[in-house]
Amino acid sequence: MTLEFPVLLRLIDERSTAFRAAIASAPSLDVQVPTCPEWTLFDLAQHIGEGRRDWAATVAAGPAPAKSAAEGAPAAPREREALLAWLAESTEQLLDALRNAGPDRGCWTWWETSQSPQTSGAVARHQLQQMAVHTYDAQITLGAPQPLPTEVALDGVDEFLSTCVATTSAWPHKPAVVDFHASEGRSWRLSLSADGARTARLPGPGTISATAADQDPDADAAAANASARGTADELVLILHDRIPFNSLELDGDPRLFDQLSAWDPDE
Repeated sequence: MTLEFPVLLRLIDERSTAFRAAIASAPSLDVQVPTCPEWTLFDLAQHIGEGRRDWAATVAAGPAPAKSAAEGAPAAPREREALLAWLAESTEQLLDALRNAGPDRGCWTWWETSQSPQTSGAVARHQLQQMAVHTYDAQITLGAPQPLPTEVALDGVDEFLSTCVATTSAWPHKPAVVDFHASEGRSWRLSLSADGARTARLPGPGTISATAADQDPDADAAAANASARGTADELVLILHDRIPFNSLELDGDPRLFDQLSAWDPDE
């Protein structure tokens, strides 16, 4: 089960507020973001504002790709208070577009070969994760990163695997299965093969359904070539390349995690 649409909108607003709080409390906007080393904190804020405006225009346009909302628009203001107001307006534009569209309206997305639908609801889900991870980026720049809220992080593992990893592009290595176990009690299985990558929820950490277990008691152990265990927050940060895979408890073939991190299905 993914988060309900109204909950997604509320959490986007909450994460956006937390992001602005980090910007407001930073001693300087020129400091480098350690998790996005090519960006300063101002660059990160500019990315957040322009990106949310672009997605607002995309949602409003429906299935047809929208022209970038940043083209011809005023640049992100350098003055702090004006920047904070611009960021708040960017979030409100996105939320307004999502409210007007509702969760089921068709929408252009870049993830057409994934397991996520091309709908405004899926966009809202992805936007929540973008805001959550970039809020972490802003907070760690100040030396005070906060864990992602549990409901955000749990949905974030599922969202990343189904939207950003799932693809019909061929996995270029030996077929493999990788499990991800959150200490909060949820688990996911990623299957990698020449047919691409597909993800599925497991009933619980290290378990399979009773029906499957009855058919083959060793199915779960035999299928997982590697697994990673940690909090949902840690799993999200690992999947977004914010912390290294070896930060977690890893089992099985460790090369699979290196291969997964380096894989670009579009190449």
